[in-house]
Amino acid sequence: MPLTEVSDAYGRRALEYIANHGAIGNAEEADRTLIASWAGTVRGRIIDVGSGPGQWTNFLHQAGADVEGVEPVLTFVEDARRRYPNVSYEIGRAEHLRVSDASVGGILAWFSLIHIEPDQIGVVFAEFARCLQPDGSLVVGFFEGPRLAPFDHAVTTAYFWPVGLLSQVIEEAGFTVTVSHTRTDPGSRSQGAIVARGALH
Repeated sequence: MPLTEVSDAYGRRALEYIANHGAIGNAEEADRTLIASWAGTVRGRIIDVGSGPGQWTNFLHQAGADVEGVEPVLTFVEDARRRYPNVSYEIGRAEHLRVSDASVGGILAWFSLIHIEPDQIGVVFAEFARCLQPDGSLVVGFFEGPRLAPFDHAVTTAYFWPVGLLSQVIEEAGFTVTVSHTRTDPGSRSQGAIVARGALH
């Protein structure tokens, strides 16, 4: 599905999504710990790509990070600006971040790439590589599965990725994967997280 259609799908259900997921208290403690620990290693500005309701951007801001949320759905951006007025949120897309080359210290893409078609996801990681400083860091959250496969997400089609295969795609964009995690919480789909460093320029 084209990325504009994904944005439109979220736009139609934005208020429902904000109600269900817009507070950091809805996030698992393990995820908060992972992201806070990662952010503590980043030197320079962090971009929260696909920031949605803005809860992770605000979480990082409260932890002392220099952070900006970037999100294609206008309703999300407007709501995040209202609820978190001291945090920066801008309209933008993962595949075209409007920042200079090698100007960003870290990129968080927490379950914001799950709808991107597999043959297009490399474009996004190439854009991340362009934006990150040589010692920059990337963390990606995703749905993990034994094989690359689509599934019926509540909003629109999403993809399961084997951690090894997604790691390979990330490394082909010039990163070095340093850490990967998988877990399955009761009643939830299996999820994964990948931390990578050293985008080449």
